[in-house]
Amino acid sequence: MNLKIDKDILLENLLNVSKAISSKNIIPVLSGIKFDLKEEGLYLTASDNDITIQCFIGKENIKSIEKTGSIVLQGRYIVEIIRKLPGDVISLEVVDEYKVWIHSNTSEFNLNAINPQEFPQNSMNDTKNPIYIDRIKFKEILFQTSFACSNQESRPLLTGINFRINGNTLECTATDSYRLAKNIIPVDNSLENEVNIVIPCRNLLELVKILKDNTEKLEIHIFSNRVLFKFDNILFQSRLLNGTYPDTSKLIPEDFLIKMVAPKRELFEVIDRASLLASDRDKNIIKLETKNNKLIISSNSPEIGRVEETLEIVKETDNDIIISFSSKYMMDALKSFNSDKIILLFNSEVKPIILKETDNEKLTQLILPIRTY
Repeated sequence: MNLKIDKDILLENLLNVSKAISSKNIIPVLSGIKFDLKEEGLYLTASDNDITIQCFIGKENIKSIEKTGSIVLQGRYIVEIIRKLPGDVISLEVVDEYKVWIHSNTSEFNLNAINPQEFPQNSMNDTKNPIYIDRIKFKEILFQTSFACSNQESRPLLTGINFRINGNTLECTATDSYRLAKNIIPVDNSLENEVNIVIPCRNLLELVKILKDNTEKLEIHIFSNRVLFKFDNILFQSRLLNGTYPDTSKLIPEDFLIKMVAPKRELFEVIDRASLLASDRDKNIIKLETKNNKLIISSNSPEIGRVEETLEIVKETDNDIIISFSSKYMMDALKSFNSDKIILLFNSEVKPIILKETDNEKLTQLILPIRTY
């Protein structure tokens, strides 16, 4: 393998594929990036067996290709070397079977390499019928749901986001069993068969880091045990979580005893201030109480003191309620909304709290109350 390439082009693509490198891997080859130079261009691939990322640099973006071939280089070192090398053009040449000479201007490195035959042979083939979706909408739906995923590996399915595609609608749901976030958005084409998969949340957050905002559609290719995202010059593949995601459709009531509309920003700010004196710092439990068209948010700590905040609301029913919940969960939910006003729906102090936007019924946030007695 022997080529010359612009430093900035190589570094950008190395940074993208390096998102698939895990520092926890005990298998040496999985800490590396595979360079596969062919006549049509350079393929860069990294994998931790959970996600695989491949970037393609076409020959038109390569200064010269002297000799094709492949090699695996330690990801952490090659990224830093390319980042800090002087000059605008980098030369990479395999000088021995598993040694690579990297040089630019007056600087040069001789880097030990790994046999490319040891690198996992992950299939990156796509399907004939992908799903096309707007990138900005896709990133937004992940922002609105991913925070509700569980961090507990004891329930692996809840560490992922449930994607259900029926016709031309995509429904994303995440829950850690204490809260739930769900949104529904349209996709650009309809599928014959219904899709119901669970993608690890961590993998999707890595995808968002390299998914740029532009008008080109994101392609999603779904297989029995993996999902492939295709955009720009990048292929991003993730494994799927095995099992059937819990049916959450019955958790959200259709009828409510209390419905109120509150300004989102002011509600967030009073909850934020009230949480400063919450007695349980892990749960940040605060109390919500309604009195006619007033919303009273309070928290109490015997060691520190008490705080009480009052907010004007519009309540559509005469019923009042006193309920306690996690301020952290409530603020996470409020951040997901774009509207200036939020609808809060209640049935009792032990039933779930539902939040919706005034102008978007598709986005739903659910928070379980906390008993304080």
